[in-house]
Amino acid sequence: MTEDKKNEIEVIEITEEYMKEKLYEFRGRKVMLDSDLAGIYGYETKNFKRQVKNNIAKFEGDDFMFELNDEEVEIISRCKNFTLNNGRGLNIKYKPYVFTEQGIYMLMTVLRGKLAIKQSRALVSTFKKLKDYILENRDLIGQREVLQLSMETANNKHAIIKINHDMSSLEKQISDVAEGLKDVVTKSELADMMNSFMSEDDDKWLMFNAKFSSADEVFESIYRKAKRTIYVVDNYIGLRTLVHLKNTPAGVQSIIFSDNVGANRLHNIEFTDFCKEYPTVQIKLHKTGGVFHDRFIVLDYGTNDERVFICGASSKDAGAKITAIVEDYGIAKYKPMIASLLKNPPLVLPK
Repeated sequence: MTEDKKNEIEVIEITEEYMKEKLYEFRGRKVMLDSDLAGIYGYETKNFKRQVKNNIAKFEGDDFMFELNDEEVEIISRCKNFTLNNGRGLNIKYKPYVFTEQGIYMLMTVLRGKLAIKQSRALVSTFKKLKDYILENRDLIGQREVLQLSMETANNKHAIIKINHDMSSLEKQISDVAEGLKDVVTKSELADMMNSFMSEDDDKWLMFNAKFSSADEVFESIYRKAKRTIYVVDNYIGLRTLVHLKNTPAGVQSIIFSDNVGANRLHNIEFTDFCKEYPTVQIKLHKTGGVFHDRFIVLDYGTNDERVFICGASSKDAGAKITAIVEDYGIAKYKPMIASLLKNPPLVLPK
């Protein structure tokens, strides 16, 4: 479909209310119908599906997209918010495909044009507003749901970051087939679109290794360097602190030294559920003793691989304001501090 034809179609305004009506839950995931997404992007459903099939390798796996089965089709047919775009009532001739949030982010690398960019930005913004509302009103839902939401948000954020980092690889794939295609997205268009998602409003950033990076990505990249131990010294911890540690190398023992102060502090139910969700992640909690203001990360203490990082902000708040993480190569002076911390009693979390 040409851009001119898209402009003839009434553009759907993506609001929180609209998204609440168009989001369904199947197989434990929030999903959107192919027909609804086609309408958002100004496509007929069959043309929308064609775009997806032409890039099907990007959507392999239920984490991105899956076809509803007969039972699920029956359920969605009875939903009061469900309408079929073909104008022939609720008889579904073909089983619809549904897209997860990660699948929708992947769509943004496939669909091109001004309308696609506009609607993609609106989708990202609205997803963020919906999650922010839940987190800001966390007392209205159980803490287990908050934990699941936090981990899901982190995973989806990493999917966008990975897409952005794989831009050069994507450019090569595109160039290999560009001569045979008339409607291929260019690298510059795709880069502009993905970079626009990484605005100050949509992500948390900090300075590391002389460049601004995603705060979540920086913390996790540091933790992945550990070979034996990770010591985190931070009096302000929360769910995000745990999520950063979920992909630490196997066999690495982590200790968080904290007095667990401040708003939205870590609770026992959150820590317990995290440990059940990630049983291979070894985390202990100890007090700091109330004498630390700055935050530190110490990798592989007492070994030849020991490294120390000084953090300008707590991991759960990193990127909210301009901050940085720097590596201090004068590690010897930290040994008495760490030796003292290791003698501190365990931290008891509030219920």
